[in-house]
Amino acid sequence: MPEFLVLIFVFSFGLIIGSFLNCLVWRLRTGESLLGRSYCLKCKKQIAWYDNLPVLSFVLLKGKCRQCGQSISWQYPAVELVTGILFMAAYYLNYELRIMNYGSVIHDSLFITQLFRDWFLISAMMVIFIYDLRWYLILDIVTLPACLVVLILNLALGFSLWNLLVSGIIGSGFFLLQFLISGGKWIGGGDIRLGLLMGLALGWPGVIAAIIISYFLGSLVGLGLIAAGKKRWGSEIPLGVFLAAGTIIDLFWQERILDWYWNLFL
Repeated sequence: MPEFLVLIFVFSFGLIIGSFLNCLVWRLRTGESLLGRSYCLKCKKQIAWYDNLPVLSFVLLKGKCRQCGQSISWQYPAVELVTGILFMAAYYLNYELRIMNYGSVIHDSLFITQLFRDWFLISAMMVIFIYDLRWYLILDIVTLPACLVVLILNLALGFSLWNLLVSGIIGSGFFLLQFLISGGKWIGGGDIRLGLLMGLALGWPGVIAAIIISYFLGSLVGLGLIAAGKKRWGSEIPLGVFLAAGTIIDLFWQERILDWYWNLFL
């Protein structure tokens, strides 16, 4: 199959997963079962399958519910598009790396495992990003199962168990220390579990790079919001949003980031 057709398929698959993640975030918030049919949040009427196509239905309906005419949140197509792009990027970067190192990915179980690991981690971080952005909360029901899954997948990929455990301790310990010093005023308990997930997913020294990236992004956005009058010094910001973004950035470009860092300072 031509490579561009594979990328289109992966992008389409990412759109579908993004649609599922939107549903998952809302059902986690309301406690509803994932098995129920999708419905409009305004009029509560069920959404037909042809009105639930990722991105396309939003465009065709001009961002409004067919039943009640109320606006549909831009979150839905945005999450679908971002997930599709990230899934496609993960496939492309892993594919290029395999071709560069081994010349082929045919019947390469490690390629499939790493791709699944990356897609799973992206999905988990998207849920954390959205939920923390909207409700300033990181759910253990997301982070703790994700810790177990990425640990198993990384061990299957040949990661050292000790490396992952130490990285997990460093990631969670970094936030635990801040939690203890501030009495829980600087960060919440969810950040500690997210730090554990970052360590188990990225290993050492990737977890350090991800934390640095996250705090850099948080500082830039925070200063921008203060300059725009949207926030004041000391205002609460959803740290999980930046930790999720930093994790995905590090997942894609960890080696390049670490090489740049070592060359810059050492």
